[in-house]
Amino acid sequence: MEKFNLIQKATILVVDDTPDNLALMSNLLNDDYKVKIASSGEKALKIAASDPPPDLILLDIMMPGMDGYQVCQQLKRDPKTMNITVIFLTAKAEVEDEKKGLELGATDYITKPISPPIVMARVKNHLALKMMADFLRDQNEFLELEVTKRTREVMAIQDVTILAMGSLAETRDTDTGNHIRRTQFYVKALAEKLRDHPRFAWFLTEANINMLFKSAPLHDLGKVGIPDRILLKPGRLEPGEFEIMKTHTTLGRDAIVHAEAALGFDVDFLSFAKTIALSHQEKWDGSGYPQGLAGDDIPIAARLMAVADVYDALISRRVYKESMPHDKAVQIMIDGRGSHFDADMFDAFVEIQEEFRAIARRFVDSDVDMEKKMEYLAQANTA
Repeated sequence: MEKFNLIQKATILVVDDTPDNLALMSNLLNDDYKVKIASSGEKALKIAASDPPPDLILLDIMMPGMDGYQVCQQLKRDPKTMNITVIFLTAKAEVEDEKKGLELGATDYITKPISPPIVMARVKNHLALKMMADFLRDQNEFLELEVTKRTREVMAIQDVTILAMGSLAETRDTDTGNHIRRTQFYVKALAEKLRDHPRFAWFLTEANINMLFKSAPLHDLGKVGIPDRILLKPGRLEPGEFEIMKTHTTLGRDAIVHAEAALGFDVDFLSFAKTIALSHQEKWDGSGYPQGLAGDDIPIAARLMAVADVYDALISRRVYKESMPHDKAVQIMIDGRGSHFDADMFDAFVEIQEEFRAIARRFVDSDVDMEKKMEYLAQANTA
């Protein structure tokens, strides 16, 4: 019953240049539908574009000026009217005429002289089909919006979780509050600079750069597992202490592996996070840790992080040193070109060093943050 009532209230636009034909169709349809009439193609298009549009158009072909074929063509080109059901109602009875009308997008083709019961049955059937098509289209649009919303929510939760895990490591090592944010943007900037480089283009796709950006905050996650007496030591580490500190790379990788295992399936951004956590302390000449990788054996993601991490360590104030000016930091890093850093990657860094400087200023640590970290360090060392 509900569907029937909806069909009864449908609006039909009748388009014909002959007043007698308009009167005939109006009388036929008026009892069951809301009827609008147009005596020309131009007027029909204006009514069709109104709000709300008609649900169905009965369209004559042979009209002066704009004929029915042209009207149908215009209706189907316009996104506002393309979904209106069009039925040709015409004296043109040749097969080629009907074929042309249907090819232009008409739903049906009725020849004159009309049979009122046939016209009413076809109108009713096509309105029912249109109602179902509109319902399905609305449902699809709703589902697409829901999927987009849910995807956005999942990504937001993912991002917050990563930042929370990265921040946990930062609160323990007391270096810099915004270190994870700065390195995240450094990595993205450097990756975007290198995305067309012949050595790196195959890897630095838009999707991978996005994954690198998400993964970067987890590079020092393993520091959570380093004892306070080593992690918070204000002076130089003894050789044995440094060996323990170096394990933060494998501890971070293993923590992410365990998290991924708990999920029961592989996650793209976690694969990047594992790589960065494990290998960001490797050096181009093989003197880094934990695996002593050298050259192209070091994953690209880790090489990017190495540049970002060293730069930020140099310009940042630490409990055992003052911050270093940008120019001096870059000069020191130049000595590591081809030994600590991939030469091509380092050259790209030098080209966009002002972008690094801007990121550092954007996420600068406040004196209040540093004072809190100093206080935390003092409490930890006296505990």
